[in-house]
Amino acid sequence: MPFPFITGQAKQPPAQPVPLPQPSRDKQLDPAGYLMDQELADAVNVALLLSKPLLVTGEPGTGKTQLAYRVAWELGLGEPLRFDAKSGSTARDVLYRYDILRRFHAANTHSGSQKNLDYLTYESLGKAIVLSCEQRDVKDFIPSDFEHTGPKRSVVLIDEIDKAPRDFPNDLLLEVENLEFSIPELSTQRPSARVKANPELRPILILTSNSEQNLPDAFLRRCIYYHIRLPDETSLLDIVRIRLPEVSSVQENSPLLDSALDFFFDVRKLGLQKPPSTAELLDWLQVLEQYGVKQSTRIMDAREPLLKSLSTLAKTQEDMVELTDLVKRRFPKDA
Repeated sequence: MPFPFITGQAKQPPAQPVPLPQPSRDKQLDPAGYLMDQELADAVNVALLLSKPLLVTGEPGTGKTQLAYRVAWELGLGEPLRFDAKSGSTARDVLYRYDILRRFHAANTHSGSQKNLDYLTYESLGKAIVLSCEQRDVKDFIPSDFEHTGPKRSVVLIDEIDKAPRDFPNDLLLEVENLEFSIPELSTQRPSARVKANPELRPILILTSNSEQNLPDAFLRRCIYYHIRLPDETSLLDIVRIRLPEVSSVQENSPLLDSALDFFFDVRKLGLQKPPSTAELLDWLQVLEQYGVKQSTRIMDAREPLLKSLSTLAKTQEDMVELTDLVKRRFPKDA
């Protein structure tokens, strides 16, 4: 069934489920296609040289999260160990989780393992620290279901750290600086329940922030900082051609891409509540292609598909109204 899949006019459901396309995000998320400018590469290299965390800020959709995947890919370290910060996150959550309820039940019913270690699960940073060590050195801290594939270096991504409570970064200071942590839940079975990273295989930390709140100065001083800006038009064209080869033209000049980028930058000048970024641009171009807009067509000559696709660029009702008004003013129906 051709796009669009929903018309709102059907009188009865189809005899068979309507087939939908497979997600095309694999190509968009492929770290091999991630483009970074020299300034960003320099910041990454400085962080690697000094073994310090890299704190990356920027608008949503500018590629902060995918940077960690690119760094891990380029260094041959596999996928990053990712932790998504939330409003209730604590510093311990980045290291490990301890299932105290299940342990309490086992103790009271005398069923299951009676070892505290078997109720512990390592999270991103804690897992990276354990994996950096020789297995024999951390054997007393490895739960039975933990697969130790080290010793090896890992990339750790702590995403949207500004969503966590303000004391979250400060509580992480010791672990981030020394890459070691204690496990109080194991202290009854092991007098010194402390794990420290192998200094030769220290995890690489990449932290992202949307700048929704200021981070503590003490934490910032321990990080290398970089702000990812929206790419310029030339860079965006390169990104589109790499990420969306089925959409973009191989020609140097594409009326659709050129006019679409002009419109995109005009939209960003409107002062929207949530201006679109690179990710929204890629989504928008895919939708235009599915609506049948050819590369030889200028965006001003595709008024109806443009109006139908604005939901990829607007993220609030107010922004949608402003974008719709912009299209109707700039590209009148009877022009």
